[in-house]
Amino acid sequence: MGLLKIPMSIKNLVRPLMVPRIPKRISERFRYIDKKNLSLIEASLRQNYFTQRYAQFYDAEYLSSDKGQSELQEHLCRRLDAFRNSVIPWLNDAKPLAGSRILEIGCGTGSSTVALAEQGAEVTAVDILETSLIVAKDRCKVYDLNVNFLCANATKVHNMLGSQHFDFIIFFATLEHMTHSERMIAMKNTWGMLSPGSLWCLIDTPNRLWYYDGHTSQLPFYLWLPDELAFLYSRFSPRKSFCNLYREIDDDSKLNFLRRGRGVSFHEFELTMKPAEELDVVSSLPIFLRNQNFLKKVLWRLKNKRSFESFLVEFGPKIHKGFYQESLDLIIRKD
Repeated sequence: MGLLKIPMSIKNLVRPLMVPRIPKRISERFRYIDKKNLSLIEASLRQNYFTQRYAQFYDAEYLSSDKGQSELQEHLCRRLDAFRNSVIPWLNDAKPLAGSRILEIGCGTGSSTVALAEQGAEVTAVDILETSLIVAKDRCKVYDLNVNFLCANATKVHNMLGSQHFDFIIFFATLEHMTHSERMIAMKNTWGMLSPGSLWCLIDTPNRLWYYDGHTSQLPFYLWLPDELAFLYSRFSPRKSFCNLYREIDDDSKLNFLRRGRGVSFHEFELTMKPAEELDVVSSLPIFLRNQNFLKKVLWRLKNKRSFESFLVEFGPKIHKGFYQESLDLIIRKD
């Protein structure tokens, strides 16, 4: 594999040139809020997301630290900006979002929900955590967006919403936080909810086949390990918020471990939908972004990631290259 490393100085120089151009029909729908309204979202994040949901990880001083402030800004602004700049143009390229009915599973604190709803989509947003939904509701209220919210496990969505029509069903950073059985149920049943021509989408889910786990453990080859071995090996993770969690082997710890984040691959799709080579994969986000920006494509060719992707393509099944990216970001059309 090529081991060429791009100096940080060059990365900083070209990074502004790699920002994707957003079509005017999308950017003109962006909604902006003033500092007063932004402070309302910050207060909700502090009270509901950080203080309640993650009290065991964050002490009273955490949000005053540089790391805490960075994470707060991530939830406050950066996630919305990133979603607007990359995911929204990608989804809209497959099917116009304006007027579409969208089921978003894993809405979290609502950054992605705002980005979808401001485009004129009718959004039903689902999350399993009530604390996250409180922030998502507060955020959408500030942006003056009407969104339907539902607190539910993804395995129950078809029971609650199975009679409704959706143009998009989107799993956003969700499947990797389910147990194997939950994942299979959620994928199979939501695929069955779609009418022909509608789109099933997966966003920001780590690929089990990838050589490095940048999502959870920050360890090489970690996603390849069986769950039991990965559970025990978690103590070698450089992440302080992860390496000390799973020293006690009991049922609760094992369940928490699986929900922390494990990879997904084309195998689940074949078991719940149809053979991967028969799936109508409309687009993959990493490939879409490379094709939208020549410089991004050139720099990708200089990276180790390209060599590993080529390895998977050569020796794996003849399926869409989207299944061989570091992250699974796929739009699949139901036929």
